Amino acid sequence: MNKTLLAIDIGSSNITAVIARNNLDYKINILGTGTYKSDGINKGVISNIELASKSIKEAVSIARKNTTEQIESTVVSVSGAYTKGLRSSGSVNVPNGLITENEINQVLQMALYNATIIPEYEVVHVVPIFFKIDDSADVENPLNMNGSRLEVSVYIVTAKKTALTNIKSAFKMANLTVNNFVLDSYATAIAILDEQQRKFGATVINLGATTTEFACYKGSSLIYNGFIPVGSNHITNDLSVMLHTPPIAAEKIKTEYGDLLKSDEELANKKVRTPRIGDEKNSSEVSLEYIQTIIHARVEEVLTLVRNNLKKSGIHESLGTGIVITGGMSKLIGIKELATLIFDNLPVKISNPVNIKNGYMSFDDPKMATIVGLLLYSLETNRNFELDSNKNLIKKRKIVEQAATKTQTENYSESIAAADIQKTVLNGKDKGVSDENDSSKLLPKLTKKDKNTGVKRLWNAITEWF
Repeated sequence: MNKTLLAIDIGSSNITAVIARNNLDYKINILGTGTYKSDGINKGVISNIELASKSIKEAVSIARKNTTEQIESTVVSVSGAYTKGLRSSGSVNVPNGLITENEINQVLQMALYNATIIPEYEVVHVVPIFFKIDDSADVENPLNMNGSRLEVSVYIVTAKKTALTNIKSAFKMANLTVNNFVLDSYATAIAILDEQQRKFGATVINLGATTTEFACYKGSSLIYNGFIPVGSNHITNDLSVMLHTPPIAAEKIKTEYGDLLKSDEELANKKVRTPRIGDEKNSSEVSLEYIQTIIHARVEEVLTLVRNNLKKSGIHESLGTGIVITGGMSKLIGIKELATLIFDNLPVKISNPVNIKNGYMSFDDPKMATIVGLLLYSLETNRNFELDSNKNLIKKRKIVEQAATKTQTENYSESIAAADIQKTVLNGKDKGVSDENDSSKLLPKLTKKDKNTGVKRLWNAITEWF
């Protein structure tokens, strides 16, 4: 059923709300958008329910100004700050020999049942890494295949129950109900990675305002996720403390002079005048080289923490196509080159999310990666099988199948049209249709008299020969 969706990205700096639904061609149709400053949220975690609820309500109100559609479903991003990932597996017998959606649901539920979930945590995703049918090699999509036994290996994302309850409470105060949760970094990966990167493996690093989240893909499946409580705002704080300047001035210095590529020769003898905290009337000069040193140190720390986390988990050896960086900090000049060095010369790419065309806002911005991922997760027709936060099976809805049906309909219509044309030609005399240009004229009908005349002529010819 095509429902009107409200997608909300709870970011540390901004809350973004988008109302959308699929159109008749199953493409995503944006009906309204709204963005509001985040309050009551600290490093991806709700610290004040009342303030967070107000920010959510304001963002949704702005989005609702552009549409009168009733919201039927709400999907919300979940920060990796309070999540844990684990592996599990399951298997079921296939009684009829044909694998249907029922068997796929059963084997995923069995893998979830076999997992050791910490009591204080709630399941957010059960993502299949690969399926196996009998003793075959890995299978990506077992639907409609034949076999007697179906096995699956899964990656399960869990989140703290208290954290999810706090999010639900904030939404309840805003007169909204949360229907589904999606991991922040998972949504970002869906919006950023192309088909080749998903298949051969890649790690998406989302450098946000106060957090850094990353998700690893391989074989078109999520296989790992991580979280670091450091973001671009920490660069601003470092500059503010080290330069003794107000945060507003520090943010301006970061955006205007942040450059990781400039050499010491280029920075030599260059000064920047900055106001002083508590004494804005007076200012002091700071060397640009010192500013770049502060920025470089913090960015290097963040990327190094991500690399160490990946190495510790064992994922670093299977990054495939390399590293993909997005988020607000990805705009920093030279971050690609620095990341290449830190990640041992692996390919590094700076990417923006898929830009869903609409008349409200541009999604072609790294800050929009998570909200785009939420829309694709909920409204994309060709999704992989998985269990969502309600433990319900997400099914595939392939446009290809609909296209085939459409083609059959068109062929049927063409057949009818061809029959009508033939009928028109047959009745051409009655309907005044000329067939002078028709290369395949129909033979005229013979009357009984014509038939007798033809036989008589043939008999006369035969008697003359003999």
